[in-house]
Amino acid sequence: MVYSAYCSVITEEIIPDADKPLNVNSESPPVKSTNEKNNVSDPANWGYDLYPERRGEKYKPSWAKVIFRGEGKENLDKLRCEENVYNCVKNSPLVKLMLVALKSSGCAVDLRRHIACEVCDPSVSGGYDPLLNQVVVCQNVARSKGMVQGVLTHEMIHMFDYCRNTLDFRNVDHLACTEIRAANLTHCSFLSAWHQGDASPFRIQQQHQECVKTKAVQSVLAVRNVTEEEAAAAVNRVFSRCYDDLEPIGRRIRRNSMDMYKAYLEAPFYGYD
Repeated sequence: MVYSAYCSVITEEIIPDADKPLNVNSESPPVKSTNEKNNVSDPANWGYDLYPERRGEKYKPSWAKVIFRGEGKENLDKLRCEENVYNCVKNSPLVKLMLVALKSSGCAVDLRRHIACEVCDPSVSGGYDPLLNQVVVCQNVARSKGMVQGVLTHEMIHMFDYCRNTLDFRNVDHLACTEIRAANLTHCSFLSAWHQGDASPFRIQQQHQECVKTKAVQSVLAVRNVTEEEAAAAVNRVFSRCYDDLEPIGRRIRRNSMDMYKAYLEAPFYGYD
């Protein structure tokens, strides 16, 4: 089976009064009681089955996976992942832009606290956990600096949305909106749209929007137990408003262009410095 790796929000049910993101100035994140955690009757319905270490489990590959897939090097993978994260934080214009935007919005990022490299299901390359306000980089999937940059930027858009807005991840429309924004701002170049079948030279004007819709639907399906029709309906309901929201990057990044550098240089003009 060939998997396609997506970046997704890890959507566990959140307590009703948790209407604000974690403030990094606080000493520790709010902790749910056992009863509150049990409000999620089936973690698979909320995406947590894709992130086993989020549930306190330790990944242990079978002997077959060690022999035939080369697994069993999780500590080395984690170290390489953390090196790639640090490299992106220091050198990637998009990651640096998201970091200053989050800081300017009152949600500064501490790398040790808010970014975690973990073993995930191969169908996802990263995730955002709103309960712990953490970005998850899937060390067994996002192995290159380029992939890590994409994961960090995508998930920090979710973090930014959670910081700036009253975002309720139990609401599939809210989830669809933040997935639309992340796909819109970071993924859907013409080549990406062509690869997934959403573009041709004869319909260039529509290809970007269709690519964004496709990726948003895929991301919703990855972490919510809903039908494809339900996910597509949610994406369509909120698409116009969320597609037009370009904060904090301010532009749709084209592949092999200077857009990411321009966006980073322009950030101070929009209050992100």
